[in-house]
Amino acid sequence: MCARVETPIVMNPVKYLVVASLLLTACAQVPQHAAPASPAPAAATAPDSAPSGDDGQADAAEPVATQTPAANLPKQELTQAMLYEYLLAEIANQRGYTALAVNGSEDLAIQTRDPRLAKRAAQLAFESGDMEKSIAAFKFWQEVEPGASVPTRMLASIWLRGGDLGQSTAEFAKVLKDDAANAGDTFLQIAQMLANYPDKPAALAMMRELAAPYPKVAEAHWAVAQLARAAGDAPLALGEVKQARSLRPEWDMAVALEAELLQKSAPQQGLQVLHDYLAKYPKAYEIRLQYARALVEQQQYPAARDEFRRVAEHNPDNPDLAFAIALLSLQMNDLQGAETELKHALGKGKKDQDTVQYYLGQLSEAQKQDNEAIAHYREVREGEHAFPSKMRVAYLLSKQGKLDEARQFLHQLQPADNLQRSQMVLIEAQLLRDAQQYDEAYQVLQQGLEKLPNNPVLLYETAMMADKIGKYDVTEQYLRKLIQMNPQDANAYNALGYSLLERNVRIPEALALVQQALQLAPDDASIIDSVGWGYYRSGNLDDSVKMLRRAYAANPDPEIASHLGEVLWARGDKAEARQILQTSLKAHPDNEPLQAVIKKLNP
Repeated sequence: MCARVETPIVMNPVKYLVVASLLLTACAQVPQHAAPASPAPAAATAPDSAPSGDDGQADAAEPVATQTPAANLPKQELTQAMLYEYLLAEIANQRGYTALAVNGSEDLAIQTRDPRLAKRAAQLAFESGDMEKSIAAFKFWQEVEPGASVPTRMLASIWLRGGDLGQSTAEFAKVLKDDAANAGDTFLQIAQMLANYPDKPAALAMMRELAAPYPKVAEAHWAVAQLARAAGDAPLALGEVKQARSLRPEWDMAVALEAELLQKSAPQQGLQVLHDYLAKYPKAYEIRLQYARALVEQQQYPAARDEFRRVAEHNPDNPDLAFAIALLSLQMNDLQGAETELKHALGKGKKDQDTVQYYLGQLSEAQKQDNEAIAHYREVREGEHAFPSKMRVAYLLSKQGKLDEARQFLHQLQPADNLQRSQMVLIEAQLLRDAQQYDEAYQVLQQGLEKLPNNPVLLYETAMMADKIGKYDVTEQYLRKLIQMNPQDANAYNALGYSLLERNVRIPEALALVQQALQLAPDDASIIDSVGWGYYRSGNLDDSVKMLRRAYAANPDPEIASHLGEVLWARGDKAEARQILQTSLKAHPDNEPLQAVIKKLNP
């Protein structure tokens, strides 16, 4: 049973019922050895690093000794009443009676003026989430332990969280003044705290005020630069980080920030900053990695690959580096190098094995090794590349003449959403179209529309396939539905108008439709071509040639070339027509519309 306390203790009657239950519950947990005859129990650690038990509360059974020198402690005898109040507060905290714990620890701290108890009271108040109690507790801790920096830092943090930048600035200024030797570290900590403050200009103003008395502290300039960047003041940020570099030329954080800022406004200067720094500090691998990524952004792929390889030499077992080198090799069409690095990444156990397998499949496709590509794609189980891999399997099976197997493979898949469902329909229709099975492709698209009747891509593709097989009423119905759904759909206007022009029917209406499309998309070469073709159908050859020349200059597509050649021939410019048609035929020898026009003009 619990040891009996002989000395009478004066208790607050309001607390009595709760206290009784707490102490009865806690009896079994009180240590059996005698309480130490020493000053008041040591307070727990600072609020941001308090030890905690399984219940998440501060562990009162093993208080951490305060750093306050014994000479600065009050001459306070540990009475039974004080020990009782201390245990009461700690047990209340463990049992979830937060208000009782906070008030009890506050009372005890005020009675004793012991810095250790003031620290514990501040910790409990902070953990309670009561801002007013926390501020009062930390101010009291400041009062009884003037040399302690933690209460001042915590007050600054609390004011900052509450949005009072004035009070927070004052407290941080005290911290900087009292610990000037470590001002650099303090500025880095303040910058980290201000990074998430929602009012970026206000945070910048606060940091500039704090940094003003410290012009020779590189970290102060760096902190201002960071917050200036967040506030959108790039010139100030660049100027400040350059001052930081002038004070600490070897500091990699300043170099990294300067290069990052220059990357947007003067990318070549940013690259030069990194290059020059690496010339002096070749083992600065974080900077070298930043340099490699910056080179990629500037599409300097060979140089970027060289830098990634240098980083990989320092960290040969990093599969991510091997993967980056592989992708750059693919970009440079170094297929053998890409394969070596991808297999290296795979062998090192890269976390995202699915991504590696996907790119190995891409690599095999580029090398025209379709069976290997299929094998790699089938290994992609999850992630962003899983669905595209399955689509590539279907395509490659069809390419090998296994159209039925490809379609069966598609039918076995379970789409995750309507986007994948529509893509599967489009892929199957495309496979059938490539096999010139146009009626079957149309049926697949129609079945897809039954499930997704308002899908704009399916509507458009079904309309185009209907036009291909001569179902012109369906073409017009679906394209007009698209226009009704989205009156700004230039492609729908153009497709409907061009369908009429190709059949040489309702020409004024057709010309009006393609002209409407041109207003919506004035730089689209295919629409410019349609308008030119519309002028031709209307008998306006000169305007037709102007528009078709413009379209051909923007995109020397064989179908545009066939239109321009035909109109030039009709206008009598047969030599130029032959030149344009023959030039296009050399570049696109298998283009059927182009071949048809040449045969038509030269029977």
